[in-house]
Amino acid sequence: MSLKKLISNKTMAALAVIFTAFASTNAFAQEAAAAATAKPVDMGPIYKSTLFYVLLFLLLCLFIAIVGKAMKVYELTRESEGKSEGINWDLVNGVIFVVFLLVGLYGVYWEYTVHGNMILPEAASEHGKKIDEMFNITLILTTIVFIATHIVLFTFAYIYRHQKDKKAYYYPHNNVLERVWTVIPAFVLTILVLMGFITWRSIFYKIEDPKNKPLSIEVTSSQFQWDVRYPGADGIVGLKNYKLITSINNLGIDFNDKNNLDDQVADEIVLPVNKPVRFILTSKDVIHSFYMPHFRVQLNTVPGMTSYFEFTPTITTAEMKAKTNDPNFNYLLLCAKICGTNHYNMQKPVRVVSQKEYEEWVVKQATYLTNDLRKTFKLPLLADPAEKPAAADSTAKDTTAKTNQLALKK
Repeated sequence: MSLKKLISNKTMAALAVIFTAFASTNAFAQEAAAAATAKPVDMGPIYKSTLFYVLLFLLLCLFIAIVGKAMKVYELTRESEGKSEGINWDLVNGVIFVVFLLVGLYGVYWEYTVHGNMILPEAASEHGKKIDEMFNITLILTTIVFIATHIVLFTFAYIYRHQKDKKAYYYPHNNVLERVWTVIPAFVLTILVLMGFITWRSIFYKIEDPKNKPLSIEVTSSQFQWDVRYPGADGIVGLKNYKLITSINNLGIDFNDKNNLDDQVADEIVLPVNKPVRFILTSKDVIHSFYMPHFRVQLNTVPGMTSYFEFTPTITTAEMKAKTNDPNFNYLLLCAKICGTNHYNMQKPVRVVSQKEYEEWVVKQATYLTNDLRKTFKLPLLADPAEKPAAADSTAKDTTAKTNQLALKK
């Protein structure tokens, strides 16, 4: 038997394949045993790297390209052999559209059930309820339209896919349909815009109740902090001027305005429940965003411009802790603008308490006007608290008493 015949013999070829497979199996078994005895490698950091996911994406693209090329070779082979088309790609594309529809509808359901409760926390202000109602109505309407249009879109893509025995129906124009899909969206959008306009006016254009005047609080933003100023006993926050900002007068308070003399500063924001609060918002450097999600409050603070936002908190911090079953719950003031490298640090705790608790807290807060500022602006200095007289020496009293008793005996 010649060498050529020996090599081409099917039996020998089968034995060669078996031998190769056996050798490969032994090699893999040895490698697995060696890996089992070796120290395990921590692969955690690899899965956290960006490069890993980039390579994974490229590998997926390569796999799809290989499969595509293989299918193309298959089609060309059938075509060269004079055979009919092997795969009905029109049908495949139609089925893919149906699969995408089903997966997409499940995705909508999953988003509503999983992320639905993460959209916004419970509203803790009067106007917050109105905003939530408007948001929910808009979300429901747009969801209905989204689902209906996509069911029609993907279903039509399947039903009216290309088929050799079907001819497309020429349907260029329909006045009734155009009126319907123009008038209905215009009507719905008009209602939504009017709702938004009315809600916006109810928030920013309030009629002040003389019996329940809002508490004014000034908040000044800067990189990267919030400075809070309360009005003091007179209930009026005094004027300030950026030209007066110095290292010692960091807010630029104008002490020619007598309303500034009793203004107080605080490290937190404390609000009385069911009491209107009017925030006076300014910025020292760049645009920040005054954002308190639980109260549905968000307004930009702009350098050189004063903004105002008034609302009424309705749920105390203690009540919200009970509702959320979270003893560590706190309302927060955040910045919703990416204002610099330490933007994430712009947080200020906010507490909502009863009127009595607020009054007890506010009297303990220090005034902005210190003796150092009084010296700088040539204002009368406050006297230091008088030192308490030293306690009399009880030992001396006892000695005196004993001396007097001896004198009486004599």
